[in-house]
Amino acid sequence: MNPKELVPNLSISPQLSIADIAEAKARGFLSVIVNRPDAEEPGQPTIAEMREAARTAGLGFAAIPIVPGKATVEDAAKFSSALGALDGPVIAYCRTGVRAATLWALSAGASIEPDELLQRIAAAGYDLSGLRPRLEALYGSDQPSGKPDAGKHR
Repeated sequence: MNPKELVPNLSISPQLSIADIAEAKARGFLSVIVNRPDAEEPGQPTIAEMREAARTAGLGFAAIPIVPGKATVEDAAKFSSALGALDGPVIAYCRTGVRAATLWALSAGASIEPDELLQRIAAAGYDLSGLRPRLEALYGSDQPSGKPDAGKHR
């Protein structure tokens, strides 16, 4: 498990295993968001298995499965809602972390300048420069958007 922090209460990660859920708890995460659909590749844990692992570990859980390259503003609104409902810090994951980063960027896009969003994502090791036109269209718009920090505070 190699989570990368985007903002203080949100980190993203490539695919987590069932065993990684206990490690996430040990590292201080309070919730998990899955952004990967079931059966994307053989052997990946299902959403139901990850939900049960999170429940057993005492972690909050949400599933917002996204097909690669198909994240919508509506998906980002669901991501933002999950971040608002779950205790943080939150770890969100997909196969590589790109979908989780994309959903966060789109959820925060109306309130954070595109350059800052892309810099935070680049600092986590991801290049989402292709998302710039969508982020520029969102910035300052009245589109539903998340707040820059993720997860409610305890």
